[in-house]
Amino acid sequence: MTDTAAAPDTRAADRYENRLLVILFLSFGFVFFDRQALAFLAPYMDQDFGLSNAELGTLSGVLALTWALAGMFAGRLSDVLGRRKAILVVAVVLFSLFSASSGLMGGFAGLLVARALMGTAEGAVLPMAQSLMVEASRERRRGFNMGLLQGSSAGLLGGIVAPLVVVWIAETYDWRVAFYVTIVPGLIMAALIAKFVRERSPRAAAEAPAETAAPVKEPRVPLGEVLKLRNIVVCMLIACAYLTWFVTIITFTPTYLTEVKGFGPGTMSGVMTCLGVAWVLWGFATPAISDRLGRKPALIGFTALAVFCPLAVVYVESPVLLGAIMIVTYTGLGCFTLFMATIPAETVPRGALATALGVIMGVGELAGGFLGPMVAGWASDQWGLQAAMFIAAGGALVVVALAFALKETAPAVLRRAAA
Repeated sequence: MTDTAAAPDTRAADRYENRLLVILFLSFGFVFFDRQALAFLAPYMDQDFGLSNAELGTLSGVLALTWALAGMFAGRLSDVLGRRKAILVVAVVLFSLFSASSGLMGGFAGLLVARALMGTAEGAVLPMAQSLMVEASRERRRGFNMGLLQGSSAGLLGGIVAPLVVVWIAETYDWRVAFYVTIVPGLIMAALIAKFVRERSPRAAAEAPAETAAPVKEPRVPLGEVLKLRNIVVCMLIACAYLTWFVTIITFTPTYLTEVKGFGPGTMSGVMTCLGVAWVLWGFATPAISDRLGRKPALIGFTALAVFCPLAVVYVESPVLLGAIMIVTYTGLGCFTLFMATIPAETVPRGALATALGVIMGVGELAGGFLGPMVAGWASDQWGLQAAMFIAAGGALVVVALAFALKETAPAVLRRAAA
Protein backbone atom coordinates (compact mmCIF):
# COMPACT_ATOMS: atom_id res chain seq x y z
CA MET A 1 0.00 0.00 0.00
CA THR A 2 2.74 2.45 0.87
CA ASP A 3 4.62 2.00 -2.43
CA THR A 4 1.40 2.30 -4.43
CA ALA A 5 0.41 5.48 -2.66
CA ALA A 6 3.84 7.01 -2.98
CA ALA A 7 4.23 6.33 -6.70
CA PRO A 8 1.87 9.10 -7.94
CA ASP A 9 3.69 11.62 -5.72
CA THR A 10 7.03 10.55 -7.17
CA ARG A 11 5.75 10.84 -10.73
CA ALA A 12 4.27 14.26 -9.98
CA ALA A 13 7.53 15.40 -8.44
CA ASP A 14 9.46 14.19 -11.51
CA ARG A 15 7.09 16.01 -13.88
CA TYR A 16 7.38 19.19 -11.87
CA GLU A 17 11.19 18.87 -11.81
CA ASN A 18 11.29 18.73 -15.62
CA ARG A 19 8.79 21.57 -16.05
CA LEU A 20 10.66 23.76 -13.56
CA LEU A 21 13.94 23.03 -15.34
CA VAL A 22 12.52 24.24 -18.68
CA ILE A 23 11.08 27.44 -17.20
CA LEU A 24 14.19 28.35 -15.21
CA PHE A 25 16.46 27.34 -18.13
CA LEU A 26 14.75 29.87 -20.37
CA SER A 27 14.51 32.53 -17.67
CA PHE A 28 18.21 32.54 -16.80
CA GLY A 29 19.09 32.14 -20.48
CA PHE A 30 17.35 35.41 -21.29
CA VAL A 31 19.19 37.06 -18.40
CA PHE A 32 22.44 36.30 -20.21
CA PHE A 33 20.96 37.19 -23.60
CA ASP A 34 20.42 40.69 -22.21
CA ARG A 35 23.77 40.81 -20.40
CA GLN A 36 25.78 39.71 -23.44
CA ALA A 37 24.03 42.07 -25.87
CA LEU A 38 26.30 44.97 -24.87
CA ALA A 39 29.51 43.17 -25.86
CA PHE A 40 28.17 42.18 -29.28
CA LEU A 41 26.72 45.64 -29.95
CA ALA A 42 29.82 47.54 -28.76
CA PRO A 43 31.33 47.91 -32.28
CA TYR A 44 28.07 49.51 -33.47
CA MET A 45 27.65 51.72 -30.41
CA ASP A 46 31.23 52.90 -30.84
CA GLN A 47 30.20 54.66 -34.04
CA ASP A 48 27.81 56.87 -32.02
CA PHE A 49 29.61 57.17 -28.68
CA GLY A 50 33.30 56.49 -29.38
CA LEU A 51 33.67 54.20 -26.36
CA SER A 52 37.20 53.58 -25.11
CA ASN A 53 38.25 50.15 -23.83
CA ALA A 54 38.15 51.51 -20.29
CA GLU A 55 34.58 52.79 -20.79
CA LEU A 56 33.48 49.46 -22.26
CA GLY A 57 34.99 47.69 -19.27
CA THR A 58 33.23 50.12 -16.93
CA LEU A 59 29.84 49.43 -18.55
CA SER A 60 30.38 45.73 -18.03
CA GLY A 61 31.74 46.28 -14.54
CA VAL A 62 28.92 48.44 -13.20
CA LEU A 63 26.38 45.77 -14.15
CA ALA A 64 28.47 43.23 -12.25
CA LEU A 65 28.66 45.59 -9.25
CA THR A 66 24.91 46.03 -8.91
CA TRP A 67 24.36 42.36 -9.83
CA ALA A 68 26.63 41.42 -6.91
CA LEU A 69 24.96 43.67 -4.36
CA ALA A 70 21.46 42.62 -5.45
CA GLY A 71 22.37 38.93 -5.37
CA MET A 72 23.69 39.10 -1.82
CA PHE A 73 20.69 41.12 -0.62
CA ALA A 74 18.08 39.00 -2.42
CA GLY A 75 19.63 35.74 -1.25
CA ARG A 76 19.59 36.78 2.39
CA LEU A 77 16.08 38.27 2.11
CA SER A 78 14.80 35.06 0.57
CA ASP A 79 16.15 32.92 3.40
CA VAL A 80 14.76 35.30 6.04
CA LEU A 81 11.29 35.40 4.45
CA GLY A 82 11.29 31.79 3.26
CA ARG A 83 10.14 32.96 -0.19
CA ARG A 84 11.73 32.55 -3.63
CA LYS A 85 9.00 32.81 -6.27
CA ALA A 86 7.79 36.38 -5.70
CA ILE A 87 11.34 37.75 -5.71
CA LEU A 88 12.09 35.86 -8.92
CA VAL A 89 9.00 37.19 -10.75
CA VAL A 90 9.74 40.81 -9.81
CA ALA A 91 13.41 40.43 -10.81
CA VAL A 92 12.58 39.01 -14.27
CA VAL A 93 10.07 41.78 -15.01
CA LEU A 94 12.49 44.53 -13.96
CA PHE A 95 15.55 43.26 -15.82
CA SER A 96 13.48 43.08 -19.02
CA LEU A 97 12.42 46.72 -18.65
CA PHE A 98 15.88 47.97 -17.75
CA SER A 99 17.55 46.05 -20.58
CA ALA A 100 15.27 47.69 -23.15
CA SER A 101 16.03 51.11 -21.65
CA SER A 102 19.66 50.85 -22.85
CA GLY A 103 18.39 51.58 -26.35
CA LEU A 104 16.98 54.93 -25.22
CA MET A 105 20.25 56.34 -23.92
CA GLY A 106 22.17 59.06 -25.72
CA GLY A 107 25.64 58.66 -24.26
CA PHE A 108 28.00 56.86 -21.92
CA ALA A 109 26.45 58.25 -18.72
CA GLY A 110 22.96 57.11 -19.68
CA LEU A 111 24.20 53.65 -20.61
CA LEU A 112 25.98 53.44 -17.28
CA VAL A 113 22.73 54.13 -15.40
CA ALA A 114 20.76 51.64 -17.52
CA ARG A 115 23.31 48.87 -17.02
CA ALA A 116 23.46 49.54 -13.28
CA LEU A 117 19.67 49.22 -12.97
CA MET A 118 19.69 46.09 -15.10
CA GLY A 119 22.27 44.45 -12.85
CA THR A 120 20.18 45.33 -9.79
CA ALA A 121 17.31 43.29 -11.18
CA GLU A 122 19.33 40.43 -12.68
CA GLY A 123 21.38 39.75 -9.57
CA ALA A 124 18.40 38.23 -7.77
CA VAL A 125 17.59 35.70 -10.50
CA LEU A 126 20.32 33.07 -10.08
CA PRO A 127 20.14 32.58 -6.27
CA MET A 128 16.35 32.21 -6.50
CA ALA A 129 16.41 29.93 -9.54
CA GLN A 130 19.11 27.59 -8.22
CA SER A 131 17.48 27.42 -4.77
CA LEU A 132 14.20 26.36 -6.36
CA MET A 133 15.95 23.88 -8.68
CA VAL A 134 18.05 22.11 -6.05
CA GLU A 135 14.98 21.45 -3.91
CA ALA A 136 13.07 19.97 -6.85
CA SER A 137 15.92 17.80 -8.19
CA ARG A 138 16.54 14.10 -7.70
CA GLU A 139 19.95 13.51 -6.16
CA ARG A 140 21.35 11.73 -9.22
CA ARG A 141 20.31 14.66 -11.44
CA ARG A 142 21.27 17.52 -9.14
CA GLY A 143 24.49 18.54 -10.89
CA PHE A 144 23.00 17.90 -14.33
CA ASN A 145 19.91 20.03 -13.66
CA MET A 146 21.85 22.88 -12.07
CA GLY A 147 24.34 22.79 -14.94
CA LEU A 148 21.62 23.02 -17.56
CA LEU A 149 19.96 25.87 -15.68
CA GLN A 150 23.06 27.99 -15.15
CA GLY A 151 25.54 26.92 -17.80
CA SER A 152 23.77 25.58 -20.87
CA SER A 153 20.92 28.08 -20.73
CA ALA A 154 23.29 31.05 -20.66
CA GLY A 155 25.36 29.43 -23.40
CA LEU A 156 22.43 28.75 -25.70
CA LEU A 157 20.68 32.10 -25.38
CA GLY A 158 23.58 34.33 -24.35
CA GLY A 159 26.36 32.67 -26.33
CA ILE A 160 24.68 31.29 -29.49
CA VAL A 161 21.38 33.11 -30.00
CA ALA A 162 22.52 36.54 -28.76
CA PRO A 163 25.45 37.13 -31.16
CA LEU A 164 23.44 35.91 -34.14
CA VAL A 165 20.25 37.81 -33.31
CA VAL A 166 21.60 41.10 -31.97
CA VAL A 167 24.26 41.46 -34.69
CA TRP A 168 21.63 40.72 -37.36
CA ILE A 169 19.23 43.28 -35.88
CA ALA A 170 22.01 45.87 -35.59
CA GLU A 171 23.05 45.27 -39.22
CA THR A 172 19.47 45.26 -40.52
CA TYR A 173 17.93 48.00 -38.37
CA ASP A 174 19.93 49.66 -35.58
CA TRP A 175 21.72 48.71 -32.37
CA ARG A 176 19.01 50.46 -30.36
CA VAL A 177 16.34 48.17 -31.81
CA ALA A 178 18.37 45.16 -30.63
CA PHE A 179 18.01 46.40 -27.06
CA TYR A 180 14.28 47.09 -27.45
CA VAL A 181 13.39 43.53 -28.45
CA THR A 182 14.89 42.11 -25.25
CA ILE A 183 11.82 43.14 -23.25
CA VAL A 184 9.48 40.60 -24.88
CA PRO A 185 10.93 37.21 -23.81
CA GLY A 186 11.52 38.43 -20.25
CA LEU A 187 7.92 39.40 -19.72
CA ILE A 188 6.75 36.08 -21.14
CA MET A 189 9.00 34.18 -18.73
CA ALA A 190 7.77 36.23 -15.76
CA ALA A 191 4.21 35.19 -16.60
CA LEU A 192 5.20 31.51 -16.84
CA ILE A 193 7.00 31.66 -13.49
CA ALA A 194 3.98 33.26 -11.85
CA LYS A 195 1.64 30.58 -13.22
CA PHE A 196 3.62 27.34 -12.99
CA VAL A 197 6.41 27.66 -10.40
CA ARG A 198 5.62 26.62 -6.81
CA GLU A 199 7.16 28.07 -3.69
CA ARG A 200 7.85 24.54 -2.42
CA SER A 201 8.37 21.69 -4.85
CA PRO A 202 6.34 18.45 -4.59
CA ARG A 203 9.59 16.58 -3.87
CA ALA A 204 10.52 18.84 -0.95
CA ALA A 205 6.98 18.65 0.41
CA ALA A 206 6.90 14.84 0.11
CA GLU A 207 10.23 14.47 1.90
CA ALA A 208 9.16 16.72 4.79
CA PRO A 209 7.38 15.31 7.84
CA ALA A 210 3.60 15.37 7.53
CA GLU A 211 3.18 18.14 10.07
CA THR A 212 5.58 20.39 8.13
CA ALA A 213 4.48 19.54 4.59
CA ALA A 214 3.04 23.03 4.15
CA PRO A 215 5.48 25.80 3.19
CA VAL A 216 7.45 26.89 6.24
CA LYS A 217 10.41 29.08 6.95
CA GLU A 218 13.55 27.08 7.60
CA PRO A 219 15.60 27.86 10.75
CA ARG A 220 17.63 30.98 10.12
CA VAL A 221 21.38 30.40 9.87
CA PRO A 222 23.60 33.40 10.73
CA LEU A 223 25.80 34.63 7.90
CA GLY A 224 28.83 34.28 10.16
CA GLU A 225 28.19 30.54 10.47
CA VAL A 226 27.98 30.22 6.69
CA LEU A 227 31.31 32.00 6.27
CA LYS A 228 33.02 29.59 8.68
CA LEU A 229 32.60 26.75 6.18
CA ARG A 230 35.80 26.16 4.20
CA ASN A 231 34.02 25.25 0.99
CA ILE A 232 32.05 28.49 1.03
CA VAL A 233 35.17 30.62 1.53
CA VAL A 234 37.09 28.75 -1.18
CA CYS A 235 34.14 29.03 -3.57
CA MET A 236 34.04 32.80 -2.95
CA LEU A 237 37.72 33.11 -3.88
CA ILE A 238 37.25 30.88 -6.93
CA ALA A 239 34.30 33.05 -8.01
CA CYS A 240 36.52 36.16 -7.94
CA ALA A 241 39.11 34.59 -10.25
CA TYR A 242 36.64 32.80 -12.53
CA LEU A 243 34.48 35.88 -13.04
CA THR A 244 37.65 37.70 -14.11
CA TRP A 245 38.24 34.96 -16.70
CA PHE A 246 34.67 34.98 -17.97
CA VAL A 247 33.74 38.68 -17.99
CA THR A 248 37.07 39.75 -19.48
CA ILE A 249 36.79 37.24 -22.33
CA ILE A 250 33.19 37.99 -23.16
CA THR A 251 33.63 41.79 -22.89
CA PHE A 252 36.77 42.24 -24.97
CA THR A 253 36.87 39.33 -27.43
CA PRO A 254 34.37 40.85 -29.94
CA THR A 255 36.37 44.10 -30.02
CA TYR A 256 39.69 42.17 -30.21
CA LEU A 257 38.46 40.15 -33.17
CA THR A 258 37.23 43.20 -35.11
CA GLU A 259 39.92 45.76 -34.24
CA VAL A 260 43.09 43.67 -33.79
CA LYS A 261 42.47 40.68 -36.04
CA GLY A 262 40.39 42.63 -38.58
CA PHE A 263 37.47 40.18 -38.69
CA GLY A 264 34.24 41.46 -40.20
CA PRO A 265 31.00 41.54 -38.15
CA GLY A 266 29.80 38.24 -39.61
CA THR A 267 33.08 36.44 -38.92
CA MET A 268 33.23 37.87 -35.39
CA SER A 269 29.66 36.73 -34.78
CA GLY A 270 30.50 33.24 -36.03
CA VAL A 271 33.55 32.90 -33.76
CA MET A 272 31.58 34.17 -30.76
CA THR A 273 28.87 31.65 -31.57
CA CYS A 274 31.49 28.91 -31.12
CA LEU A 275 31.86 30.14 -27.54
CA GLY A 276 28.13 29.68 -27.19
CA VAL A 277 28.30 26.13 -28.54
CA ALA A 278 30.99 25.29 -25.99
CA TRP A 279 28.97 27.03 -23.29
CA VAL A 280 25.96 24.82 -23.99
CA LEU A 281 28.02 21.63 -24.28
CA TRP A 282 30.18 22.07 -21.18
CA GLY A 283 27.38 23.77 -19.25
CA PHE A 284 25.64 20.44 -18.69
CA ALA A 285 28.49 17.98 -19.41
CA THR A 286 30.84 19.27 -16.71
CA PRO A 287 28.31 19.10 -13.83
CA ALA A 288 27.02 15.74 -15.10
CA ILE A 289 30.57 14.35 -15.13
CA SER A 290 31.10 15.76 -11.64
CA ASP A 291 28.07 13.76 -10.41
CA ARG A 292 30.12 10.63 -11.08
CA LEU A 293 33.79 11.63 -10.82
CA GLY A 294 33.46 14.27 -8.12
CA ARG A 295 33.11 18.05 -7.99
CA LYS A 296 36.77 18.73 -7.16
CA PRO A 297 38.53 16.74 -9.94
CA ALA A 298 36.02 18.02 -12.51
CA LEU A 299 36.62 21.62 -11.46
CA ILE A 300 40.41 21.25 -11.57
CA GLY A 301 40.55 19.41 -14.89
CA PHE A 302 38.13 21.56 -16.85
CA THR A 303 39.60 24.80 -15.49
CA ALA A 304 43.07 23.74 -16.64
CA LEU A 305 41.63 23.54 -20.16
CA ALA A 306 39.98 26.95 -19.76
CA VAL A 307 43.38 28.63 -19.36
CA PHE A 308 44.03 28.16 -23.08
CA CYS A 309 40.84 29.82 -24.36
CA PRO A 310 41.92 33.50 -24.06
CA LEU A 311 45.43 32.59 -25.22
CA ALA A 312 43.95 31.14 -28.41
CA VAL A 313 42.24 34.48 -29.10
CA VAL A 314 45.67 36.11 -29.17
CA TYR A 315 47.74 33.51 -31.00
CA VAL A 316 45.39 31.73 -33.46
CA GLU A 317 44.81 33.64 -36.70
CA SER A 318 42.43 31.37 -38.61
CA PRO A 319 38.76 32.02 -37.68
CA VAL A 320 37.84 28.38 -38.29
CA LEU A 321 40.69 27.00 -36.18
CA LEU A 322 40.06 29.60 -33.48
CA GLY A 323 36.38 28.64 -33.29
CA ALA A 324 37.28 24.95 -33.01
CA ILE A 325 39.80 25.58 -30.22
CA MET A 326 37.28 27.72 -28.37
CA ILE A 327 34.74 24.89 -28.41
CA VAL A 328 37.32 22.58 -26.81
CA THR A 329 38.74 25.04 -24.26
CA TYR A 330 35.78 27.24 -23.24
CA THR A 331 35.03 24.82 -20.41
CA GLY A 332 34.81 27.30 -17.56
CA LEU A 333 31.09 27.95 -17.78
CA GLY A 334 30.39 24.34 -16.84
CA CYS A 335 32.56 24.87 -13.78
CA PHE A 336 30.52 27.93 -12.73
CA THR A 337 27.64 25.70 -11.69
CA LEU A 338 29.96 23.69 -9.45
CA PHE A 339 31.46 26.46 -7.32
CA MET A 340 28.54 28.87 -7.53
CA ALA A 341 25.64 26.47 -6.90
CA THR A 342 26.20 22.72 -6.57
CA ILE A 343 29.07 22.62 -4.04
CA PRO A 344 27.46 25.31 -1.83
CA ALA A 345 24.08 23.53 -2.02
CA GLU A 346 25.75 20.32 -0.82
CA THR A 347 27.58 22.18 1.96
CA VAL A 348 24.99 24.36 3.73
CA PRO A 349 21.52 23.63 5.22
CA ARG A 350 18.40 24.72 3.31
CA GLY A 351 17.90 27.70 5.60
CA ALA A 352 21.18 29.20 4.39
CA LEU A 353 21.07 28.08 0.75
CA ALA A 354 20.05 31.31 -0.98
CA THR A 355 22.34 33.26 1.35
CA ALA A 356 25.35 31.11 0.40
CA LEU A 357 24.57 31.30 -3.31
CA GLY A 358 24.04 35.05 -3.14
CA VAL A 359 27.27 35.71 -1.21
CA ILE A 360 29.43 33.58 -3.52
CA MET A 361 27.93 35.15 -6.64
CA GLY A 362 28.05 38.63 -5.12
CA VAL A 363 31.66 38.54 -3.99
CA GLY A 364 32.71 37.01 -7.31
CA GLU A 365 30.87 39.66 -9.31
CA LEU A 366 32.36 42.46 -7.19
CA ALA A 367 35.96 41.34 -7.67
CA GLY A 368 35.88 39.53 -11.01
CA GLY A 369 32.85 41.02 -12.69
CA PHE A 370 33.24 44.64 -11.56
CA LEU A 371 36.94 45.22 -10.97
CA GLY A 372 38.19 42.62 -13.47
CA PRO A 373 36.93 44.22 -16.71
CA MET A 374 37.79 47.73 -15.48
CA VAL A 375 41.40 46.70 -14.83
CA ALA A 376 41.50 44.77 -18.11
CA GLY A 377 40.11 47.77 -19.99
CA TRP A 378 42.70 50.11 -18.46
CA ALA A 379 45.48 47.63 -19.19
CA SER A 380 44.27 47.29 -22.77
CA ASP A 381 44.38 51.06 -23.29
CA GLN A 382 47.97 51.04 -21.98
CA TRP A 383 49.44 47.92 -23.63
CA GLY A 384 46.91 46.70 -26.19
CA LEU A 385 43.88 44.42 -26.07
CA GLN A 386 46.04 41.31 -25.69
CA ALA A 387 46.59 42.40 -22.07
CA ALA A 388 42.93 41.61 -21.33
CA MET A 389 43.37 38.07 -22.65
CA PHE A 390 46.45 37.46 -20.51
CA ILE A 391 44.55 38.71 -17.45
CA ALA A 392 41.75 36.23 -18.24
CA ALA A 393 44.21 33.33 -18.54
CA GLY A 394 45.75 34.30 -15.21
CA GLY A 395 42.33 34.17 -13.55
CA ALA A 396 41.85 30.55 -14.65
CA LEU A 397 45.30 29.59 -13.35
CA VAL A 398 44.41 31.00 -9.94
CA VAL A 399 41.23 28.88 -9.90
CA VAL A 400 43.22 25.68 -10.53
CA ALA A 401 45.38 26.41 -7.49
CA LEU A 402 42.43 27.29 -5.23
CA ALA A 403 40.36 24.24 -6.18
CA PHE A 404 42.77 21.88 -4.42
CA ALA A 405 41.56 23.30 -1.08
CA LEU A 406 37.93 22.19 -1.63
CA LYS A 407 36.28 19.34 0.25
CA GLU A 408 34.48 16.84 -1.99
CA THR A 409 30.66 17.00 -1.78
CA ALA A 410 29.33 14.77 -4.62
CA PRO A 411 26.99 12.23 -2.93
CA ALA A 412 27.98 9.32 -5.18
CA VAL A 413 31.69 9.92 -4.58
CA LEU A 414 31.20 10.24 -0.83
CA ARG A 415 29.26 6.96 -0.73
CA ARG A 416 32.02 5.17 -2.64
CA ALA A 417 34.62 6.62 -0.27
CA ALA A 418 32.63 5.49 2.77
CA ALA A 419 32.25 1.98 1.33
